[in-house]
Formats: sequence, structure tokens, C-alpha cells
Amino acid sequence: MNLDFLSELGIQAKNAGTHTGKWSSDSQNYITSHTPVDGSAIAEVSLTSPEEYDAVVQRAQEAFLQWRLMPAPKRGEIVRQYGEVLRQHKDALGKLVSYEMGKSLQEGWGEVQEMIDICDFAVGLSRQLYGLSMHSERPLHRMYEQWHPLGIVGVISAFNFPVAVWSWNAMIALVCGDVVIWKPSEKAPLCGVACQYLFNKVLEENNLPDGISSIIVGDYKVGELMTHDKRLPLISATGSIRMGKIVGTAVAERLGRSLLELGGNNAIIVTPDADLKLVLTGTVFGAVGTAGQRCTSTRRLIVHHSLMETVKSQLAKAYGQLRIGDPLDQNNHVGPLIDELAVQNYLHALEAIKAQGGKMVVEGGRLEGPQYPGGCYVKPCIAEVSNDMDIVQTETFAPILYLIAYDTLEEAIALQNGVPQGLSSAIMTNNLREAERFLSAQGSDCGIANVNIGTSGAEIGGAFGGEKETGGGRESGSDSWKAYMRRQTNTINYSTDLPLAQGIKFDF
Repeated sequence: MNLDFLSELGIQAKNAGTHTGKWSSDSQNYITSHTPVDGSAIAEVSLTSPEEYDAVVQRAQEAFLQWRLMPAPKRGEIVRQYGEVLRQHKDALGKLVSYEMGKSLQEGWGEVQEMIDICDFAVGLSRQLYGLSMHSERPLHRMYEQWHPLGIVGVISAFNFPVAVWSWNAMIALVCGDVVIWKPSEKAPLCGVACQYLFNKVLEENNLPDGISSIIVGDYKVGELMTHDKRLPLISATGSIRMGKIVGTAVAERLGRSLLELGGNNAIIVTPDADLKLVLTGTVFGAVGTAGQRCTSTRRLIVHHSLMETVKSQLAKAYGQLRIGDPLDQNNHVGPLIDELAVQNYLHALEAIKAQGGKMVVEGGRLEGPQYPGGCYVKPCIAEVSNDMDIVQTETFAPILYLIAYDTLEEAIALQNGVPQGLSSAIMTNNLREAERFLSAQGSDCGIANVNIGTSGAEIGGAFGGEKETGGGRESGSDSWKAYMRRQTNTINYSTDLPLAQGIKFDF
């Protein structure tokens, strides 16, 4: 396999895992990144020691003092330049994402395109960090609010989107005047090294200080250094609900801020008025894309009983045409799961489905043979279940789709909402009343609710995140930038008197 893209991105046999701008450090303790494509080792990355972590934070603090004084449009110019660098290296970085994480090459390139898109969005945002002007009750006074940067933003990202989620946070935080310390997933650390290598080019060309953008590498112990560190006022964490509860508790104990984007258990409701062509496309892409390892993956298909047999037949036929294999081969639709632990979780879920009374519509299992090296390839599968089954209530990060029947729209919405998670949702219908009901306060309780598209494929222009155990955080578009800044209310008295609020007077 041609791996020239590694050298293009600065990846070596051994990589320093601690970077801040031009400065890097190697602890001499390494983790090895293995590709799920065939199980082979790609390269090693040094683990960040507590001493190295402290040095990173100190450099970030120093950089923040300078970065916050640069006008926001000038900060936007730096982000624009990074977007141009990403355009130049989109092919190579997309291949690295596909090779290290296992998603299809088209999805790898698509993830880098999301990075480019959020750079463009952030450049525009750098001229739109608006406050409000308010009328004071006191004469000859003016009130307004403005927004200031927080300081150091810590980003903890997951393996399934090893570059895009960092950029959603980092590009917005940077134009807001913050500096960023990133802990990429220990399952895909080379993607973090590559992104930092490319960002270093921009920092060096603009003679900017070390510490504006930094990475650290390690497992949960390195993450704990961030979550307990009062010098990091905001921690943005993407991952499992279990992880999010730990992070949220730790940050709350020090009265810091956390932005949590956690698990999903996403459903599509299919009504009798649905266009079944859209149902098929949206469901298959949502359920098997990234081998079911998206937080927005379609986990449940809630189908009106009158359509159930038709939908089952069409899905089974479509699943029979899926091509599974090397994700760098563009002829394949589905790549491997990330590692053996993910495979075991998938296999345990299959056992639980059958033990709890589910009926397999399309059988699953591990794929074996010389065309599936590494042992992490599995069959996307479909099961007919009830919504209250324990396994259905739990998010399994794998290509398992649950079919659930319903009779009335009210019942369908209750089923959709009847899980602990609240990230993404969709309804397939050509009935305006059904669509509006789904989008109303009586409808979906998720952070994302779509009509006639699936649950995955969110655009960067909208705020991304969910409710309930998904964590309540919002990243990327809309006014998500406010999470990375602190609000300040200002009152200016331009009179010669000092009138007090509510008419209070002192006699002096």
C-alpha cells in the first residue's frame, strides 16, 4: 500500500506527542497507532508526561496574552490561511483519516472538507462577534454587552471524527481570541499530530507565539490533567456518555465550563406518506456509514405497521449489495470497526438482541478471510425489536439497525423520545402536518430534528449537539461561539450626575 501521504503530513516512525507551535517534546514513552484496515502498526506517538503537560499550559497562557489582543478579523485571517493549507493537503489528510480510523476514503475526504468549511465559517464569524445595546432606565446612560475570550480551551475528541470535531471547536475558539489545547483520541493520535504539523506552518509563517494551538497525547489520565486544571476555563469533550459524566463532574467541581457532545440513539420515523426512495437512502447511509460509528448514526427505524414488510424487504435487498472491505478502495461502502474491543461490543450486542427477544432480519457477525485482514470487519445487520429492550436503550457503536413498528404518530414520537439520549432524529413524510408536529414542542426532544433527510450528515452552519444524556453542548455553527467567550455588561454614564437605579437617593 502506498503510504506517501504519511510523509507529506509530517508523520514519522516516532512522533513527538506534545506540540505547541514550533516547540515539541518527546517523553520517550510511546503508544502505537494501528490501522484497522489490516491491523498493522502505522507509527508511534509519545505520551505526554505531567511535566510536559504543565509546560504546554504555561506556553498556552503566554500565547493567550498576545493572541487575545489581536483584532478578531486578524485572527480570522490566520484561520483562513489554515483553511488554505487544508485545501492543499486534503487528499493526504483524508487518506490518513481513512487509514488510521477505518472510515471510507470518501468519508475521510469529507471530514477534511468539514474542516475547510468550518474555517470559512469562522473567518466570517470573526467580523460578527456581536453584542447588544440596551436602553438604560437612568438618563444620559448607555448600556451594552460585549464578549471577551475565555483563555485556554481544552478539547477532548473521539476516534470516530479524528480531525473534524477538533476543528469545529478550535477554529471557533481561535477567532474568539482563545488558545486551544487538544487531546486527540489515543486510538487515532496521528491525525492530531498531522493537524498540528499543518497548523505549525501557519504559525511560523506569521511569526506567532508558541501555544496558540497545542496537542497532548494519552489516555484518560492525560484527560484528567485537563479536566481538573483551573487554568482551562472550558473543556469541550466528545465521546461516550460514561466519559461525559466523568468530565462534567470534574469540571463542575472546580466551577469550570464544560461543553459535552456525547452519545446518540437516533431514530427515523417512517410514516405512510413517506417517499420510500428517500427512506432507503437516508437509512442505509445513516446506519452503515462509518461502520455505524457516528454519534449521529441511525440506530432505530420506527416504521408504520402498514409499511413494515415493504421496508424490511427493501432494506434487506440494499444490505445485500453493500461492499465491505479496505476503506481506501473507493469501491467499498463500509470499512472496519476501530479495534477488537469495538468488535466484541458488537458481537455482545448481537447476543443480547436474540436473548431479549429480538428477531434478526439481516444477520450480523464478524467477517473473516484474507480479504478482511486485521479482524475488525463485521456485517451490518438489521433486527426487529421492541423499543424498551435494554440493548435498544443502549448505544452500540456499530452497524446495527433496529426496526420498531408503530400505529399512530403520537406513538411514534413517544418511541423516538423514549431513550436516554437526545442527539439526532428525523421523520420521513410528505404530510405537512406530520412534519410540523414532529418539529413542534410536542415532537422530537433531540437537538437535531430533520424532515426527509436522515439523522447523520449535519452541516457546520447549524449548532451541533443534543439534549438529555447527549450532554446539552453545542458546537460549530449558529451562535455556538458564545460558549467560547465570556459575556460582559457595560454601563457608561456620560452625565454630570450619578443617578442610582430604582430611584435610590443618598443625601450627602
